[in-house]
Amino acid sequence: MADNVYIHPTASVDARAEIGEGTRIWINVQVREGARIGRDCILSKDVYVDHAVIIGDRCKIQNSVSVYNGVTIEDEVFVGPNACFTNDKVPRANNPDWKVTPTLVRRGASIGANATIVCGSVIGEFAMIAAGAVVTKDVEPFALMMGNPARCVGYVDEAGNRVEGRP
Repeated sequence: MADNVYIHPTASVDARAEIGEGTRIWINVQVREGARIGRDCILSKDVYVDHAVIIGDRCKIQNSVSVYNGVTIEDEVFVGPNACFTNDKVPRANNPDWKVTPTLVRRGASIGANATIVCGSVIGEFAMIAAGAVVTKDVEPFALMMGNPARCVGYVDEAGNRVEGRP
């Protein structure tokens, strides 16, 4: 474990997880074996990080987010409260042939509260996923996505401001 890491006493962080310097892990968070959390991240109350998940530097993962095996989150990503990532394209309780379907969230993207990211998607750099959106396909960089299923309704700049046309 790196220096200057804060882990709340109620958190469960497996000794085989890698936690970057300056990261803060709050109340009731679970980080499983083989997970890699970057530097200067915040994992807020009740976050679940499955085994082998990768989270980059300076990410903020808000309350009650579930990040499942197969998800990679690059640097400076914001994930709003209660957002959920899936990792099973055809979920069944008993499937001996089940395989993880990976998801990638590129640098600087933001995912709103209660959004669902269906596995197999790539969310482009600095894309903005609105609260409650359900992402079912790839998202281009800087796209502003809303709805169920999520559709592109415009574009944002690196600061998240809506802009005319693609930046």
